[in-house]
Amino acid sequence: MLGREPKDFDVVTNARPEEIRKLFHSACLIGRRFRLAHVRFGREIIEVSTFRALMRSAEGDGEAEGGDLLKTEEGRLLRDNVFGTQEEDAIRRDFTVNALYYDIRDRSVIDYVGGAADLRAGVLRVIGDAQTRYREDPVRMVRAVRFAARLGFRIEEQTAAPIREGAALLSGVPPARMFEEVLKLFHGGYAVGTYELLRSFGLFRYMFPLTERCLERGEGDFPITLVARALANTDARVGAGKPVTPAFLFAALLWEPARFELAAQLAKGLSNHDAFQRAVDHVLREQLRAITLPKRFSVPMREIWAMQSRLEHRAGRQAFRLLEHPRFRAAYDFLLLRSEVGEAPKELGEWWTRFQEADEAGRHALTAQLEPSAPAPGKRRRRRGRRTSKPEAEGKPLVG
Repeated sequence: MLGREPKDFDVVTNARPEEIRKLFHSACLIGRRFRLAHVRFGREIIEVSTFRALMRSAEGDGEAEGGDLLKTEEGRLLRDNVFGTQEEDAIRRDFTVNALYYDIRDRSVIDYVGGAADLRAGVLRVIGDAQTRYREDPVRMVRAVRFAARLGFRIEEQTAAPIREGAALLSGVPPARMFEEVLKLFHGGYAVGTYELLRSFGLFRYMFPLTERCLERGEGDFPITLVARALANTDARVGAGKPVTPAFLFAALLWEPARFELAAQLAKGLSNHDAFQRAVDHVLREQLRAITLPKRFSVPMREIWAMQSRLEHRAGRQAFRLLEHPRFRAAYDFLLLRSEVGEAPKELGEWWTRFQEADEAGRHALTAQLEPSAPAPGKRRRRRGRRTSKPEAEGKPLVG
């Protein structure tokens, strides 16, 4: 209806989950909070949900046969398996434009809540009382921002008004669920607009509290722009069909807290290695309270950070070894990002660009330029005793 290609369709039916399982031998039932059926169709998995009923009981008791409903005292839904009609299901959905049904029998669109009119007007409107709907599921506030940024819609006034006041409700959302939401927010090609709306509505501080503090504090008299620049690069990559990774995304989002914490640890007199480890551990520990970051992404993120100082040391064989590192490309991209905002020397990024583009002889020539000059004739260079190099894992400061 907007002239865009849908990425998927939600399949919904009046059949109960147990009935779906009987109809399709390949089906399996999942979820406690929302009971769903996963039906295998070749290599595809079709997620099928059953029409939900209206919640008529303030105490959250299940009123439909075979259903159950559980809510917290604050009104947050813990379990919702009360089934009803298609119209009730529409009213239970979050936004009017997200409650349109496409009937495959006659190719018609069924609209119970005025979603088609809002779609034409470019308005995002919550169904029902916004405060109640946000208490039921605080992630709806985040979804409002995501839809508005992705579709270019205006958030209707009564839908937007309770978000700033209710932003703290995000603290009660399981961190694992928030990780999935972050990927949807920032890997959809509209990360910059999403980021600006999240900060405008006060949601970002409950998702990335340490980062928000750094952004508010700034650096001297200058605002911190690396996060916005990183998200712009992410949008460009998504638009060009290039891959994006959560490791790089979180490396950018948490970089400023890591830098500030590293400086604090170094001020205590710790070695570079110990300060780096403690700073990163602290930032991750605090961040995991809000959003889970699986190790398959947190480990590469740490490596991207650790390589920032190592990229400064290019003489001899060091540059060749770094070029073979599995995280080199991500670390190099991150270095370019830092140089764009004036945090790292621009010449350093340019040198690494030339080094990658050069042939073998050209690379040796570039590293030779970094070698100490030869001693003058008649003078002998003082010999130094051999010493073994420390393991590369003993990190150096995140910044030079």
